[in-house]
Amino acid sequence: MSDHSEIVYSTSEGMDYPAHEQQFKTFVKIGTIATGTIATIVILMAIFLT
Repeated sequence: MSDHSEIVYSTSEGMDYPAHEQQFKTFVKIGTIATGTIATIVILMAIFLT
């Protein structure tokens, strides 16, 4: 059997954490804008289509 005693992720030096954090911030920002846009469309539909 293979020896799985060493955790690879804790010793990895190739992870670019600032890029990961920036990507997450961008994802949250786009999600917030999309949610606000959809909510605005639904509210406007409720006002003008009733």
